[in-house]
Amino acid sequence: MHTAYITHPACLGHDMGEIFPEEAARIHAVHDQLIASGLLDLLVPFEAAPASKEQLMLVHAPEYVERVFALSPESGFVEIDGDTRMNPHSLQAALHAAGAVITAVDLVMSGQVQNAFCNIRPPGHHAGRASASGFCLFNNVAIGAAHALQHHGLQRVAIADFDVHHGNGTEEIFHDDPCVMLCSTFRHPYYPHSGADSGNDHIINVPLAAGCKGAEFRAAVSEHWLPALECFQPQFILISAGFDAHREDDMGGLALQEADYYWVTEALKDVASRHAGGRIVSALEGGYALSALGRSVMTHIKSLADL
Repeated sequence: MHTAYITHPACLGHDMGEIFPEEAARIHAVHDQLIASGLLDLLVPFEAAPASKEQLMLVHAPEYVERVFALSPESGFVEIDGDTRMNPHSLQAALHAAGAVITAVDLVMSGQVQNAFCNIRPPGHHAGRASASGFCLFNNVAIGAAHALQHHGLQRVAIADFDVHHGNGTEEIFHDDPCVMLCSTFRHPYYPHSGADSGNDHIINVPLAAGCKGAEFRAAVSEHWLPALECFQPQFILISAGFDAHREDDMGGLALQEADYYWVTEALKDVASRHAGGRIVSALEGGYALSALGRSVMTHIKSLADL
């Protein structure tokens, strides 16, 4: 079985201005590293279809979706949130980012591929049911999870989020939905200043202190994520794959390395092999040190592809 690589040129058009580190160069950094390593030739490429309004509304309030469409500018920038802007190309980028995860879920569920990585932007895990936040317009992974539940009839979907920031939007969307387990590690206290005391039986939040290295991260996953996932027995795993906890990422303040991302991917694959038929879809979230981002994603995909 193969690993799909899903992206779309529209994701390059989104721009929020020079003061924001979430930039098109992130897509290039990943893609170029995959080319340089020879890994891209071993993946199955797909171009993402755009998500429909109906698909966005699986997790987002209809009035919010309509608001984002209405605010899409013809020129310049429009501020959606204090740290989230749209330019004339942002809406199409966001639709194809969400659509990439839906495409990936469909490909994996159909058996065409074993798993998939979505090289997409804008990221998604801070977007709540009716709010943009943290560079995120629509919650790509949450939409993919809801699509897996409703379109494919699954009963238990897990989301693993190892971004340096808490996926507050994902938690808000699924906090009261026991069909979705969210397992999250994140620096705390840190933006978005949430997650430390809001978990429940299916929201497994593990705060990490500033400066945390791989050993502490692996212990958090081993002691908290893996037992919960084993009890939950997910039929599908999605990954909010943020790489801004890397030691070279000045924004993050944690100290993970490529080997840690390989390790956690292997651990999630092991859970998926026992309970989900190996089905995994991973989607890019954060990661702003471009060289570290490219190397980390390459390592993550090597694990997914058994290379």
